[in-house]
Amino acid sequence: MKVEQLYTGCLAEAAYYIESNGEVAIIDPLRDPQPYMDMADKAGARIKYVLETHFHADFVSGHLDLAKKTGATIVYGPTAKPNFEAHIATDGEELKLGNVTIKVLHTPGHTMESSSFLLIDENGKPHSLYSGDTLFIGDVGRPDLAVTTDITREDLASYLFDSLRNKIMTLPEDVIIYPNHGAGSACGKNMSKETWDTLGNQLKTNYALRKEMTREEFVKEVTSGLVTPPQYFPKNAVINKTGYGSLDFILEKGMEAIEPADFKKMAANDRTIILDTRPNTVFPQGFVPGSIFIGVDDNFAPWVGALIEDLQTPILFIAEEGKEEEVIVRLSRVGYDNTIGYLKGGIEAWKAAGYDVETLDEVEADDFAKAFNADDMTTLDVRKESEYESEHLMGVRNYPLDTINSNLDKLDKGHKYYLHCAGGYRSVIAASILRKNGFKNLVNIKGGYKKLKETGLKLTEYQEQTTML
Repeated sequence: MKVEQLYTGCLAEAAYYIESNGEVAIIDPLRDPQPYMDMADKAGARIKYVLETHFHADFVSGHLDLAKKTGATIVYGPTAKPNFEAHIATDGEELKLGNVTIKVLHTPGHTMESSSFLLIDENGKPHSLYSGDTLFIGDVGRPDLAVTTDITREDLASYLFDSLRNKIMTLPEDVIIYPNHGAGSACGKNMSKETWDTLGNQLKTNYALRKEMTREEFVKEVTSGLVTPPQYFPKNAVINKTGYGSLDFILEKGMEAIEPADFKKMAANDRTIILDTRPNTVFPQGFVPGSIFIGVDDNFAPWVGALIEDLQTPILFIAEEGKEEEVIVRLSRVGYDNTIGYLKGGIEAWKAAGYDVETLDEVEADDFAKAFNADDMTTLDVRKESEYESEHLMGVRNYPLDTINSNLDKLDKGHKYYLHCAGGYRSVIAASILRKNGFKNLVNIKGGYKKLKETGLKLTEYQEQTTML
């Protein structure tokens, strides 16, 4: 028996490869099927099952392409109603995989169809639980993403209470817990940076698994402190339930190398977005006017999902040479399938063609600190509200990147704004969006809050009277 966790940091997502005696099960795969197929081919094994713990909201699963290419059976737990062929397992159903068994445990709460998969080894001993978004390390799944007209988040939390106590907490304590997500995912609020643990340790350390906890206490705790989920979450859940186009077609369309003159003409379409995916240290030095920066080397897909509202938006993109396919695949992982090509030759080709190039002013943290005066300098902290409340510079206002599109009217296009985030990535995103929307006098603080703290500028903890946008 072989078990491998395949963790993708950008999405804080874990998929799983389980192999026994020439047969393979893939649990919660990402959109691109090739890595899983390559693993099975290398082992001389065939993929028998694609197991889905639920209809994922924060990424588009690879179940359809993987099943089509390998002949594997897609499996969901009870109550799931996908718009494509799949095996809907019963609670407690056992699936044979080589010399091992995978038992389906219906664990509603995060969503109603949520299920966990218990791996039983060759000796009949429970080995590991693939808990999806039901149980995380240090947390449990948020119960507010599948609310409907006839079921509330409190109802879902109550289902989750029962699922944990009746299906999971009764398992042997040495069972390994393999969740769908880790720290950084918006599917929970208190996830550990660790990506697996034993059930026994979670019973000791996970706040939601306290044995003396009442149902009422549990419901109150898991429904409090939840931030608004990114706008693309419900859209991805629908895609996973109804189906999607083949990644092969999306790659073929997106890998069109477009000459600068044609790129310029295509970009003139009001619906089209120019997405610059180069590093945040490079973008400010020269970019195509009207382009939005979201660098592929950081939390690319989640920020695209948070900031580009329409999944069908035509996307032209600029990438470092050799990273074009990576950009398209990572966009598709969160449902952005309408990439229509990239700038052939990149920004240098654009310059060589004689087209305008804009730049973004930047300042070193030390130089900013020497000139900083809270009374006459407008500085925006674009980190999340929770980061800002924890600690920030005196006199600096919070202007979170994740709500920037709905707060453009709270800034004055005639003012000069200095922007910072934690390390320099998000502030460049924010500056590019503001620039696209007519804010011309912007300065990015290089290195962000990390560097600003080193300058000795006065910091403050959150106070009610602090001015916030």
